[in-house]
Amino acid sequence: MMTEQKPFASRVSIEQVEEGRQLAPKFDENGFLPVVTTDAETGEVLMMGVMNEEALLQTIKTGEAHYWSRSRKCLWHKGATSGLIQKVVEMRIDDDQDAVWLRVAVNGGASCHVGYRSCFYRAVPTGSETASLELDFTEAEKVFDPVEVYGDAPNPTQL
Repeated sequence: MMTEQKPFASRVSIEQVEEGRQLAPKFDENGFLPVVTTDAETGEVLMMGVMNEEALLQTIKTGEAHYWSRSRKCLWHKGATSGLIQKVVEMRIDDDQDAVWLRVAVNGGASCHVGYRSCFYRAVPTGSETASLELDFTEAEKVFDPVEVYGDAPNPTQL
């Protein structure tokens, strides 16, 4: 009888997790790791997402960003529909191995399904009353027209 080999190391000690060379990710109670994705050239934050075990493995295997889409409830190869593939330049894991940082080169120059370069295209003003809080747009123009790129595909944003 063959036993199934686990893809990641077991977490056996703090020293192993924090100082060792073994990848031993700690997924949360829902099976997710948070992922911050930045442009490899500029350092600009493009998006924040999550990976489950399969997304992490596919990202490592292919060198292209894969996430778990919480809105679609499925594995999501970023750019598979739009062509805006995120090529991983570098993948890092934090000190306690419960968060990932991807530095990517983006095919097409945008990562946001709304059409902006970054998913963080609005700034929240601080130091003011929250009753009249209005967001400030940090990107003046969209990089692409979502209707042209996605057609009638359902919008992943959930209300």
